[in-house]
Amino acid sequence: METSKVKRNLVLGILFFLPVAFLFMLYPATHNYEPLNIVNEKVSDIENFNSQDTDSLRLKGQITVLGFLGKSPLKKSVSALNLKELVYDKFKGFKKFQIVIVVPEGTEEAVKELKKEINTYEDLKFWRYAFGTEGEIKMLYNTLKSKKGLAEDLSTPNVFIIDKDLNQRGRLDGRTEREVENNKPAFSVYSYNTIEVAEIKNMMSDDVRILFTEYRQKREGKFVDSNTRREKELKQSHE
Repeated sequence: METSKVKRNLVLGILFFLPVAFLFMLYPATHNYEPLNIVNEKVSDIENFNSQDTDSLRLKGQITVLGFLGKSPLKKSVSALNLKELVYDKFKGFKKFQIVIVVPEGTEEAVKELKKEINTYEDLKFWRYAFGTEGEIKMLYNTLKSKKGLAEDLSTPNVFIIDKDLNQRGRLDGRTEREVENNKPAFSVYSYNTIEVAEIKNMMSDDVRILFTEYRQKREGKFVDSNTRREKELKQSHE
């Protein structure tokens, strides 16, 4: 009887501490934590776009990964699958998180086929498609900061992180610690290439996690904005 009680307590202890351990792994330690930079402000919202998935489609108030699959979304299934497996599956349980894929009106049937391809085992309730006119899509994209424009078919392999206040997030300095030590030139990260698995799996996943940490700290009253300090450091490094 005593052995049975010990085993039961051990199992209960493991079940209690596993989620706690997961959270400790998920969120970076406070002394190593640097907020994700605001690289652009006033991204347009998408309330005028149509959706098959929800009556109310907005970026404001959500942490959004925003992508553009263009006129032939089925041809971009590799990008969609990488995004689903390496980002969506990791963060789908968090409140106020969504992936929004922008596509032109007239691609509804192709999107249905794409859904069948990537929604293999589950209904992706926080993965939404926004249908807009060519003009609306271009206007939305023009409010984003990007090193490249949309392709002729209104697609790009890059996705963007948009915070709850319609700010575009990224890195003012995308160098690794080793690149900084080796005095490599600084470069900014405005978006993330979904074809590059390592970039999505490592850099982008880490950046989304950091953004969730920021909002958690804001709720707890522990957040200290270091964007301004980082901008000054970068300016000084170029002087």
